[in-house]
Amino acid sequence: MTNHALAGIPTILFGAFDRHNLGDLLFPHIAAALLPDEHLLFAGLAERDLRHHGGHQVRALAQLAAQWGERPVNLIHVGGEVLTCDAWQAAVMLLPPEQAQATIAYLDARPQEKQAWVRRGLGLSALAPYTVSRTLFPGAVRVIYDGVGGVGLAESDPALRAEVLANLKAADQVSVRDRQTLAHLHAAGILARLLPDPAVMVAELLSAPIRQRSEQGEVSQILRAFPQGYVAVQFSADFGDDQTLTEIAAQLDQIATSSGYGVALFRAGAAPWHDDLAYFQRVATRMRAASVKIFTSLHLWDICALIASSRGYCGSSLHGRIVATAFALPRVNLRHPAQTNQPTRQAAFAATWEAAGMPATVDVPDIAQGIRHALAADAGQLQRTARELVTHCRQGFNAICAGLP
Repeated sequence: MTNHALAGIPTILFGAFDRHNLGDLLFPHIAAALLPDEHLLFAGLAERDLRHHGGHQVRALAQLAAQWGERPVNLIHVGGEVLTCDAWQAAVMLLPPEQAQATIAYLDARPQEKQAWVRRGLGLSALAPYTVSRTLFPGAVRVIYDGVGGVGLAESDPALRAEVLANLKAADQVSVRDRQTLAHLHAAGILARLLPDPAVMVAELLSAPIRQRSEQGEVSQILRAFPQGYVAVQFSADFGDDQTLTEIAAQLDQIATSSGYGVALFRAGAAPWHDDLAYFQRVATRMRAASVKIFTSLHLWDICALIASSRGYCGSSLHGRIVATAFALPRVNLRHPAQTNQPTRQAAFAATWEAAGMPATVDVPDIAQGIRHALAADAGQLQRTARELVTHCRQGFNAICAGLP
């Protein structure tokens, strides 16, 4: 279906899909499927070609601004926790993973050089570069935010928060994916609306490439290794201390024994500060060999197919959860010990959209109990939630693109 309010001029789809992360790689696919007749340009902060991972050929925003800034375009921020991502975080996440640690260590001790490095790398001076100032695209006809997040915005640096709020106030349509972010924006006088994360549409719009990948390659190998089924599990690199890894292994062995399912460890993101294969290997060595397999593919459709073919998902990735939700599967998020008393995007999303009784987040010592709780969820309710989120998302996307009140 064509959104006629956007027709006739190029539409820039902008987000963090210039790096490897499950949700960010999904967002432009979702938007492109909802805008099939439009002239689309894919933009991140850096020029990248992620097609070998199932992503897009991505243009750098600064370069697109030089080319299109004065001309009529539509600009859609296509999702993600972009309202709290500062320029330093954005720049580091664009580094090759093997360079990140040394670069961080070097620049942390040199604040002036650090600031210059960030601006040089991004081509922008913005504090919150994933929210676009209208001054960068003065010719823009429409500026839209589609289901973005900013759970920690109230606690962000005041200068960054002020920049974000100013950019949002200058936008034509703002939608956010959780009630916590919505409350922040309403308190600041921004008339945002509530929409699910765009990735809830993945099963509805993109099941064909996912189904194809489930019949070949590593996914088919996992299915053969665990004919009784498996739980798809991932966790980010900040879970990587020895005590935590030992506890994760014990919990996963416990659920494998009690459920009869295998465990497939996979990465939901390979950019810096995301997931690290070495930590999965250390967990696997602590588990019974027959219980666990490490899934190494980083291709977007392989990752989605692994989750979609599983008995359920457990991990720290919000979009691991959302893909499982879209395929009406049990899910639970893993909470880092440092986040015990902090708001998280995972908990905020679950509190906004999940039915009563579906577990939101669990701590590491409670992984087995959390997975058992999730696996006991009513199948009919899982299907209803998936359908309702698709309806909310489709209607909301059409509304913000049409400029409806």
